[in-house]
Amino acid sequence: MASDERWISIAEMNDQLIACRKCPRLVQFREAVVGRDKRFRGQAYWARPVPGYGDINGHILIVGLAPAASGGNRTGRVFTGDKSSDFLVSCLHEVGITNQPTSESRDDGLKYNDAYITAAVKCVPPDNKPTPEEIANCSVYLRSEISMMKNLRVILVLGQIAFQAVLNMLADPAVSKSKYRFSHGAIYSLNGVSIVCSYHPSPRNVNRGKLSRDDFIGVLRKVKELASS
Repeated sequence: MASDERWISIAEMNDQLIACRKCPRLVQFREAVVGRDKRFRGQAYWARPVPGYGDINGHILIVGLAPAASGGNRTGRVFTGDKSSDFLVSCLHEVGITNQPTSESRDDGLKYNDAYITAAVKCVPPDNKPTPEEIANCSVYLRSEISMMKNLRVILVLGQIAFQAVLNMLADPAVSKSKYRFSHGAIYSLNGVSIVCSYHPSPRNVNRGKLSRDDFIGVLRKVKELASS
C-alpha cells in the first residue's frame, strides 16, 4: 500500500482526527450517550473521535470495530474502561503484548509492547453498527495508521467490520475479494503483511462462549509468532 503523505506524524494526524465531525449521526450519538450509564454519571466524557494507542513503530497492529459508549467514548482511549477491554487487555498481558492486565483510564500506565491498537471507526456508532459511508469517512485515518507503521508485519482484526476495512486497504484491487472470507483463526497474507482474524472480544461473544479465553490466547500467540518470524 502506498504511503499516505497527508500527515507527517501520528501525533499530527490524531490532532486532526480528534476534531473530526464528518459524520453527523456519529457526532450526535457520541455526545448523546454522555451520562446514560448510571455507573459513570457525573464523570467528564471524552465524547470525540478516539485515536489509536501504543507503539506506532511496532510489528503488530490490532484493529477493532469502534469505541464503546462507556469505554473509549468516555475515557478517550481505545479499548479502555469497558468489558471488552477487560477481556482483551488481560489476554494481551498474558502473552506479553501489554505491560499490565487492565485498561481503565488514560493515566493508568498501560503500555503496548511492539504493538499499536486502533479501530476501523473512531466514533461510537448506535448499536455498534456504523454505516458504509461512516466507515469510508474513517478510512483515511486507518489507512494512514497502517502506512505509518513502517515495521508492520501482522494485523489482528477483531471482527468482520475490522476485517473488511483492512482488506479494503491491503487487497489488490484487481483481485476479487471473494477469496478472502472472515472466519475465526483464519490467516491471510496481503502486501507482505499477515492478517489474523478473530471474533471481537465483546461481552456477547465472550459470555455466549463464541470466544473463549484459551481460544483467544491461542490466536494471540500465533500473532506474536508471525510478528517475530
